[in-house]
Amino acid sequence: MTYRSAIPTLEGVTARWVVTPRLATRVLFSGPEDGEPVLFLHGNLSSATWWEETLVALPRGFRGIAPDMRGFGEANPAAVVDATRGMGDLADDAIALLDHLRIERAHLVGNSLGGVIVYHLLSLHPKRWITATLVGPGSPYGFGGTKDEQGTPCYPDHAGSGGGLFSPKLIERIAAGDRSTDHRFSPRNALRDLVYKRPFVPPREEAILDALFQVHRGERDLPGDIVRSPNWPYFAPGRWGATNALSPRYLLPPDALWRAEPKVPILWIRGADDVAISDQAASDPVTFGEMGLIPGWPGRDVFPHQPMLKQTRYVLERYREAGGTYGETVIPDCGHVAFLEKTREFNDVFHAHLGR
Repeated sequence: MTYRSAIPTLEGVTARWVVTPRLATRVLFSGPEDGEPVLFLHGNLSSATWWEETLVALPRGFRGIAPDMRGFGEANPAAVVDATRGMGDLADDAIALLDHLRIERAHLVGNSLGGVIVYHLLSLHPKRWITATLVGPGSPYGFGGTKDEQGTPCYPDHAGSGGGLFSPKLIERIAAGDRSTDHRFSPRNALRDLVYKRPFVPPREEAILDALFQVHRGERDLPGDIVRSPNWPYFAPGRWGATNALSPRYLLPPDALWRAEPKVPILWIRGADDVAISDQAASDPVTFGEMGLIPGWPGRDVFPHQPMLKQTRYVLERYREAGGTYGETVIPDCGHVAFLEKTREFNDVFHAHLGR
């Protein structure tokens, strides 16, 4: 049935309330019901709303499907992410949605957090996918606390990853519903500084903010529980919430991706000026350690910047060596969400990939 979403959708996008054995949530659809399915998985601090421009621009004959994932948007707030399963809960939700919709195979697209879920789905459910597209994906080793292309942890307890990565001041501003640009840590400023590249502002920035404000908050959601560590920056991953689930401690090892059969073609699209996912990410704790904002940083020999791009390229090269294929497209003058910032350039390469 048609569902009246809290956030109005673009013309050509339909919101439905979908209940599977795993999750009740809002799902956005576009295109003909019998079209070739394309499943979109959003990033952290967002929801399916972020994909709407991409959904309506799909080529004729494709069916866009974008759920609000567990812990985000209008998903059932009682459903939380067990971080000790890595991307397991979020990936299992995606498979349950396809099963509910009676879809055997689909194209798979993930941004940021959604990209890390793509690695998991390609590893454990390779027969379900036609193509895969990674848009500004998180590292295959997760976020925080690793120091080389092979994802070696800086400390055995994976200090520097998990819920402690989130700024309490940003969470405070989210809880307050702050839509201003007056506060350094306001959500709007966070989006403009870290997600898209200034001076770009999305035409639907208010809807993007609405989606951000819908993130589920708390010790079992955002930021999740935080475990104290004797190792810099003095926190380690807890067991609840998507940010803890992104810890390298909990993710599948990349060799699961290399062993998977069949191997679908992968397209990696990223903005040249992405500061959220890079080899020197703005939100990496080392950035604050170098500035003295987190005292006690042990230096680059012990805890360097996580080389996220090098890690992704290393894993995808091993995927290629194992018989898979991948392509990398870098879009100039673009931040973390190329599908919003550079829609024409993004759609040109994305649509060509879907048509392979």
